Amino acid sequence: MKYEKATPVSIKAHDELDEKWLQERLAEDPGLLGLGELELKDVERLQPRAGRLDLLFTDPETRTRYEVEMQLGATDEAHIIRTVEYWDIEKARYPQYEHVAVIVAEDITSRFLNVISLFNKAIPLVAIQLRALEVKGVLTLHATTVLDLMPLGTEEEDEAGQDTDRKYWINRGSEKSVAVADALLEMLNEITGEDLALKYNKHYIGLSRDGVADNFMSFRARKDYLIAEFRIPRSDDVSALIEDAGIDSLAYDKRWGRYRLRLNAPDVEANRDLLVDLIRRASNTPPPIED
Repeated sequence: MKYEKATPVSIKAHDELDEKWLQERLAEDPGLLGLGELELKDVERLQPRAGRLDLLFTDPETRTRYEVEMQLGATDEAHIIRTVEYWDIEKARYPQYEHVAVIVAEDITSRFLNVISLFNKAIPLVAIQLRALEVKGVLTLHATTVLDLMPLGTEEEDEAGQDTDRKYWINRGSEKSVAVADALLEMLNEITGEDLALKYNKHYIGLSRDGVADNFMSFRARKDYLIAEFRIPRSDDVSALIEDAGIDSLAYDKRWGRYRLRLNAPDVEANRDLLVDLIRRASNTPPPIED
């Protein structure tokens, strides 16, 4: 295999490249940031009395918005404060979404990484070091997540006022996908020997045991399909199982630690072995002992 050495290129010091160029590249291809399957929501988003947010991305499946602030060269105090401020403004304006602040810089020094880490303990904050590399005259961008989201507590408790009922989801045109959730619940109770029930909330359908939320699995009903989410730590083994099955999957939800599958009724029976495996992992149910 032929090897070519990559040469780092400073965007800040480059004669032809600038922040606008980097902004356009990220707007064209959000996947460069390594945050999953995001969609561009806005560029240079005006903030009341606070300037403009460089980029706003959204993950429509998880209802999460990413407030991205870029800086060429090394990050500094102003960059960090600006990122957190814009995140806070957007969060206050649109509380129906999850919000993640994203700091992007060519260089994130150890000094400011420590500062960012302190913020990261209180708010959802991601720091990405994004560098340009040149290989045989071709320029590429390489992103390294130097600080990821802090693991959150599980969704054990649902917010007050968010409870709904089955009729709410059916009236949204999701009757077929709710039926898929029923099939998965039946499979789940068969595997675990439990008597769990679906717990209907405004933004998702969870699980309950004796009326108490226990969301190691959750569901998001759409008109034509169901998104089934399994709370399982990310691993190469599980990712390979899903990939080998050829099932329609979404990007791993790092914020809540969940694998996400897009399912309809035929998928449940066709992928029963995989689903049984994922249910066992999510519920910590051991496989049956063979005679």
